[in-house]
Amino acid sequence: MSRNTLMVKRKRPLDTLLKTAIYISATVAVAVLFGIIGYVFFKGFHTVSWTFLTTVTSALKQTAGILGNIVNTVYIIVLTLLIATPIGVGSAIYLNEYAKPGKIVSLIEFTTETLAGIPSIIFGLFGMVFFGETLGLGYSILTGSLTLTLMVLPLITRNTQEALRTVPDSYRGGAIGLGATKWYMIRTILLPSSMSGIVTGVILALGRIVGESAALLFTAGSAYKLPQFVNSFTENLGKLASKVTESGGTLTIEMYLQMQKGQYDTAFGIGCVLIIIVLALNLLTKLAARKLKAV
Repeated sequence: MSRNTLMVKRKRPLDTLLKTAIYISATVAVAVLFGIIGYVFFKGFHTVSWTFLTTVTSALKQTAGILGNIVNTVYIIVLTLLIATPIGVGSAIYLNEYAKPGKIVSLIEFTTETLAGIPSIIFGLFGMVFFGETLGLGYSILTGSLTLTLMVLPLITRNTQEALRTVPDSYRGGAIGLGATKWYMIRTILLPSSMSGIVTGVILALGRIVGESAALLFTAGSAYKLPQFVNSFTENLGKLASKVTESGGTLTIEMYLQMQKGQYDTAFGIGCVLIIIVLALNLLTKLAARKLKAV
C-alpha cells in the first residue's frame, strides 16, 4: 500500500531543498532591508533634531535645516496627485468599462506599460524641454509636478484597472437590470467596491513621488526658501499659490546636493527622514486597504 497519500506525504529531497532556498532568500531580503535602514539611522539619526526639521539652511544664522525642502516635497506631492489621480482613474474606467476590447485598447495598455518602464531621467529631460522651455514654466514646482504626473499615471491607471476587474460581473448586471445607468452603476457600485485597490495605487504613486530625484533635478530645481508671510490673509494665500511657479528642491534633491558637498552627516539625516516617510506611507497603505475592505 502506498504511503504517499493526502494524509501522509512522502518528503522528497528536492522539496526540502526548495523550501530551504525560499527561507534563505526571504531571510536575505529582510536582512538587507534592516541592514540598510539600520546603517542609515546609525549614520544620520544624530543629525535629526527639532532645529534640523524646523529651519532652513542659512550661512548667516549658522543653521542647516530642511524645512524648506519638506514644504517643497508637500507641494509636489499634493499638486501631482491632484493632477494625476483624476486622469489615471478616469482612464482606467474608460478602458475597463466603456472601451470595447480590441487592438486599440491593447495598444493603449501596452503603451501604458511601456511608459512605466522608461527611466526617470528621460522624463526629466522631456519635462525640462517641453514644460520648462516650450511652455515657459522654467525651473518650478509646477514643472516638476507635471513631469511626475507622466511618471505616476501608468501606476495609478494599471492599479485602478486591476481593482475594477476584481469586482464581479454580477454587480454590473444586477445594477443595470434594476434600471441604473452605467455611470450611476460605476459611481455607486464599482468605485466603492474597488476603492481599496485604487487607494493602494495612489499611495504607491505617492511613494514614488517622495523618492524621485533624477526627474526633479532637471525640472523643479533646488531652491529651499520659505514663503515670507505678512499680516494680510489674502496676500499670504497669493504667496502660497505663487510658490508653485518658483524653483523648489525636494528632500531627495537636497540629499543629493549634500552628498556632492561632502556633508555626509546631513545627507544621512535627510535619509532618515525619507525612510520614516516611506515607512509611514507603507503603513498608511496597509491601514487604508484594511479599512476600505471592512466597509
